[in-house]
Amino acid sequence: MFSFPQQTGFYQGKVRDVYSINSDMLVMIASDRISAFDVILPKTIPYKGQVLNQLAAYMLEQTKDICPNWWRSSPTPTASIGYRCEPFKIEVVVRGNLCGHAWRTYTEGGRILCGALMPDGLKEADFFPQPIITPSTKAAEGHDEDISVAELLREGLATEDEWNQIENYALQLFARGNSLAGKRGLILADTKYEFGKRGGEIVLMDEIHTPDSSRYFYAEGFEVRQAAGEKQKQLSKEFVREWLIQNEFMGKEGQIIPEMTDEWVGTISQRYIELYEQVTGLTFESQNLNDDETYDRIVNELDKTAAG
Repeated sequence: MFSFPQQTGFYQGKVRDVYSINSDMLVMIASDRISAFDVILPKTIPYKGQVLNQLAAYMLEQTKDICPNWWRSSPTPTASIGYRCEPFKIEVVVRGNLCGHAWRTYTEGGRILCGALMPDGLKEADFFPQPIITPSTKAAEGHDEDISVAELLREGLATEDEWNQIENYALQLFARGNSLAGKRGLILADTKYEFGKRGGEIVLMDEIHTPDSSRYFYAEGFEVRQAAGEKQKQLSKEFVREWLIQNEFMGKEGQIIPEMTDEWVGTISQRYIELYEQVTGLTFESQNLNDDETYDRIVNELDKTAAG
C-alpha cells in the first residue's frame, strides 16, 4: 500500500487498489489477486495485474471515439491514472452468446434473465438473435444481484435518459470489441461495462474487454464444435470458475476453496498471458518493478498531470 502526495482516500477492491488524488483523480493499481464468485482466492497469479492493466489501457484507447472514458495514462505496467467519476451502481453485462451465468439460468428452465428474453431451442454458446443486456447491481460487499431495467429505473439507479445512453454506449462498445476480436480470430461472447458521471457527462469506467470482465471464444472451428455439441475453446476466467465448480466451490457459505497448486497457478498465469497476446497481437513482455520504482513513476506522472 502506497501513500501518494495529495492522496485523499484509499479503497481495496477484489483485484485493484484505488487511490484518490485530490478530488478529481484516481490511481488504480491492478494486483495479481484473482477472484471468482465474488471471493478472493488464496494465491496470487504472476503477471495477472500487468495483463489486466495493459489490456484495459489498450481497449480504452481503441474505444475512446465511442464514448468518453476515465483513463489518462499508465505510468507502470500495473498502474493507471485517470479521472474520478461518480459511479452508477450497475454492472452492464452484454451477452452475444448463451454461456456462463446465462447458460446456467437457461439449463434451470429460465428464459428471462434481468428482463431480457432468451429464446427456446438454444444450445450452450449459441448466438442470441441480437446481443442482450443483463444488468446487475454492483454490491460493495458480497454477491452482485441480477436486476431488470424496469427495476433499476424504479430504484433510481439511473434515470431513463441515463439508461438509454448507457445502453447505447454498451452496445456500441460490444460491437467494437467484437470487431477487434474478429480481426484476431476471436468472438467476444459476453462482457461487462461500468459507467459513471463526470461533469454531468456519462463516462466509461474501470477495465474493459479483459479476461476478468469478458469471455472470448476462438472463431476457428466454432461452428464445427457447435454442430458436434462440443465445448467451445475459450479465453476467459471461466476456466477458473469451472475448476472451482468441479471442486464444489461456488462462493456459498460453508464451502471450502480447493487447494491451488503451484502448477495450477502457473497454468492460470499462462492463460492470462495467452489472452493478452491473442487479443492484442502484441508480445507480452513481463516487467517486475519494485515498490520504489512504481511509486516514483506514478508520482512523476501525477506531477505532469497536475502541470497540465
